[in-house]
Amino acid sequence: MGNGMNRVLPGLYVGNFRDAKDSNQLKTNRITHILSIHDNAKKLRDDIEYKCIQASDNPNQDLTQYFSECIDFIHVARINGGNVLVHCLAGVSRSVTVTAAYMMTVTDYGWKDCLNAVRGARSYSNPNFGFQKQLQTYCAEKVTMERERIKSTFEPVPFNDNEEMRYLLDAFQKFVLYGDPNRDDGLYSLPHKAYKERPKGISIDSSSEEDGGSHSAKQEGASQNNQSSTTQESYTRISVTQEVKENQDILKQNQGCEEPDEDSVNENQKSEEPEDEDIVNQNKDLSHISNN
Repeated sequence: MGNGMNRVLPGLYVGNFRDAKDSNQLKTNRITHILSIHDNAKKLRDDIEYKCIQASDNPNQDLTQYFSECIDFIHVARINGGNVLVHCLAGVSRSVTVTAAYMMTVTDYGWKDCLNAVRGARSYSNPNFGFQKQLQTYCAEKVTMERERIKSTFEPVPFNDNEEMRYLLDAFQKFVLYGDPNRDDGLYSLPHKAYKERPKGISIDSSSEEDGGSHSAKQEGASQNNQSSTTQESYTRISVTQEVKENQDILKQNQGCEEPDEDSVNENQKSEEPEDEDIVNQNKDLSHISNN
């Protein structure tokens, strides 16, 4: 603890940009390898082996894409008896995140324990929540595969890192949580994939989210009304169709009746005419008298 770089595991140190330039610290801790992670990371010394990662301290910065190569760099240095300094600008976020990913890979511990173990050695370690979530995802989805890869590719380090982790976690409890087991460690608390990513191009009205179930109920009610209206319209169409069909049947029946022939018509017309001319003349006379 204290100022300057801090030993986390045998052969592994975490520090800041100033520590990486401090010749006294580099010599005292016998640093042979430097893993530099910041926006303008570059090699500063010829007597030390470097790995430089260009990455910003931004929650949206994807550090997981560099985990494998950083883990290999640290692991090879430790196997060969070297000492690695992992640093960013402040030694708080990026360097701590990568160090925790390495510790997670070479031990049996999860992401929170590994972060808290680093905090046990460097109490002000505090990666942003975006990096913490990336460690959570790495722990849930990739660390098992990476552990197998490390075991099959490299010789085991001559250290008991699980035992070292227990010491670091004890230091975290004493010096960061002050011995209070109920004290919040302040790390990202949501479970893995607590929020599903929404497809791009789809926007959701905030008022709809606030209304919740009532908004859904309104949509369901509108859907039922539309269905009812559609059903009633269908019944109306059926009734009209039936009525038209019935009228067409009646017309067909009327058209199908036998029409009277000319002889019958003539006979009817003859039966309506007077039988003789005398009766006609009498009617004419009566009409003339009436008019006078």
